[in-house]
Amino acid sequence: MADFDRELDATGLNCPLPILRAKKALGDMERGQVLKIIATDQGSVKDFEAFSKQTHNPLLSSVEEAGKFVFMLQKS
Repeated sequence: MADFDRELDATGLNCPLPILRAKKALGDMERGQVLKIIATDQGSVKDFEAFSKQTHNPLLSSVEEAGKFVFMLQKS
């Protein structure tokens, strides 16, 4: 079983599109579910940290893998 409920591929998208797509995806999810986001925009690291604080959706992890940034965001 995967440790996330939905995956969002935001590779190739620049700020603010990864955040906007994540916000939309979270809107369709149930409380407690986890959204995995894959992005290539370096600015997305700070963006998702700020987004997590502003929306109170916990950022469970933020890692870089082979030039891609992978975030795990939980719907609050």
